[in-house]
Amino acid sequence: MKDNLDLAASAQQLADAAPTGSIDRAAASSVAITLATTRDITDARKTLDGLTPAEVRTAALDLFDRLSAD
Repeated sequence: MKDNLDLAASAQQLADAAPTGSIDRAAASSVAITLATTRDITDARKTLDGLTPAEVRTAALDLFDRLSAD
């Protein structure tokens, strides 16, 4: 399994590729920052649960689940 920093790098690449101002970019950026600043996957998931607005939280959690499943 990849560690938080590896997953953060993957999320950042997705954020960079997403259109500016899009939900996908906001979600991927949030996932990248969260993964880079938390100790482990469990802490990152808990942190993302508190994201607002709801549509960014949903997209971020979906992305997080996809990245952490690999």
